[in-house]
Amino acid sequence: MPEINIADSRKRDAVVKAVGLRAREPIRWLGPDGGYPTTHRILRSTVDHDLDALQSRFGEPEAIARALVEGDPEVDTERFGQSLWFLSRVFIDPAEKPVYQVQQNELVRDPCGVVIERRALQRAEANTNGAIPLAWTGRRIAKAEAVRRYIFSDLLQILHINGLTYDFLHGMASELAASDSLMLIGGGKGGRDPLVFRRGSLPYRGFLEGRVEGDRYALLLHLSNAELKRPDPPPQAPSGGVAS
Repeated sequence: MPEINIADSRKRDAVVKAVGLRAREPIRWLGPDGGYPTTHRILRSTVDHDLDALQSRFGEPEAIARALVEGDPEVDTERFGQSLWFLSRVFIDPAEKPVYQVQQNELVRDPCGVVIERRALQRAEANTNGAIPLAWTGRRIAKAEAVRRYIFSDLLQILHINGLTYDFLHGMASELAASDSLMLIGGGKGGRDPLVFRRGSLPYRGFLEGRVEGDRYALLLHLSNAELKRPDPPPQAPSGGVAS
C-alpha cells in the first residue's frame, strides 16, 4: 500500500496509507477441467515473417500469394506459438532495428479528437508523499455534477495507521459527508498541481469523498484524467445562404 501525505481543511497534515479498490467479479470462468483460466503471452509472429519481409523476399503481391499457396513462408513452425516470459518493451526504427535514444511525445486533442498540440513528454516527479502534503483546494463539486463532468479511472481508499490518524481521517470524512460533495485536492503549494504517484506516471485530478456511519468512516480518493466536454456545434448557414 502506498503512503500519501495529506492535509485537511485546517491545513493539518499526516502520512497515511492508500489502497486501491476494485469491484469483485460477479462471474468466474472455469475451464473444461473445472480449473480457473490463466493468461499467457504467445508468440504470434516475428519481423522475419511479416508482410515487409515477404515483400522483400518475393516481390509483387501476386508472387507472395503464389508462395502462400505453395507453402507457408509466413510461418516459423519452430517458434510460432511458444510461450513468452519476462518481456521488456523495445522501440524500433522503420528498418525494424532497436533504437536507444527515443524522444517520446504526447498529443493533446480537442473534444472532437483532433490533435491541437504535439509536445515532448514531461516526466513529472511524484508528489503524493513529499514534504508538501496534498491540500484541499476549497473547490467543492456536487456528486451529481462530478459524475456527469469527469471520467473516473481509479479509486483509492485512505486508511489510518494509528489512533491519531484515525481521528484525523474520521474528521475529514465527517466534514465531507456533511457537505454531500467531493473536494478537489492537489499537490504542490496551494494544491495547484495534479497528483503524480510515481515519477513519470499519469497525472490525475483527485476528488476526496467522505462517508461516515457512527465510528466507522470511509475516505475515498477518486482519480480522473479526462473531462467530459461537449464539442462545439458546427457553424450554421446564414438565412437564405449556403455554408462554405
